[in-house]
Amino acid sequence: MKTHPGRRTRILAAITATAGLVLVAACTSSGDGGGTKTAAGGVELVKDGQLTTCTHLPYPPFQSEIDGRVQGFDVALIDLVAEDLGVRQEILDTPFENFKTGAFLNSGECDLAAAGMTITEERKKNVDFSDPYFNATQAVLVGKKSGVGSFADLEGRKVGAQAQTTGEDYAKSKGLDPVSFESSDAVLNGLRTGQVEAVVIDYPVVQGWLKDKANADAFRVADNIDTGEQYGFTVKKGNTELREAIDRALADAKADGTYKKLYEQWIGPYDESAASPAAS
Repeated sequence: MKTHPGRRTRILAAITATAGLVLVAACTSSGDGGGTKTAAGGVELVKDGQLTTCTHLPYPPFQSEIDGRVQGFDVALIDLVAEDLGVRQEILDTPFENFKTGAFLNSGECDLAAAGMTITEERKKNVDFSDPYFNATQAVLVGKKSGVGSFADLEGRKVGAQAQTTGEDYAKSKGLDPVSFESSDAVLNGLRTGQVEAVVIDYPVVQGWLKDKANADAFRVADNIDTGEQYGFTVKKGNTELREAIDRALADAKADGTYKKLYEQWIGPYDESAASPAAS
């Protein structure tokens, strides 16, 4: 496996370029990519000198704006891919439903999508996934005085979930009719304001919320459901060169300790079973 001496000496974080949708990552000094859309290793890119990533903000701890910068676990991992290719990462904030169809990949607006996205057979029909990089579970978050002790207790209660996510799909598969919210922030706000009594959403997101003392004082995890989900990054179907570049960067990061460092920074105490999923 090709290694990249010194490539892990710094972790790059995306910074806000405008107040609108385009968010641009800090670039490396390894090349400007000028004059061609082909990066290192023959990877074709939609724009010269940059790796364009579609995401959906906010979705902490994977990607969200913190202190004026877009940061998170996904952002940091894709920065490693960009560094390998000798380009910078640019992030576009896009509707989550586009990730299921691969619309922005097919239209040439983005090279890849990174959004804490579960690998599913349905989504594989429209996009190609990288190797999985994270094992995820679903959590049930409730108010501390709710009386909810498990997922089974949600029957007959008003439940919230983020639209177009596997959390919403799971709730529906169990006979619930969840209120759909556009973003993870809206999900949490719905619980805060009493629009819903409980929410079903990816556990790492809940972990991020509970780092805030006000949230930890108000809410608790009533249940944690192992749904067998794995996260992956996506590229346009047939874009083998970029998919393999992502897989190489992930493998290198796990081999040299960078992945563990980023996991502890963004997710929490290192859980090897969650952090080292087998390739699909």
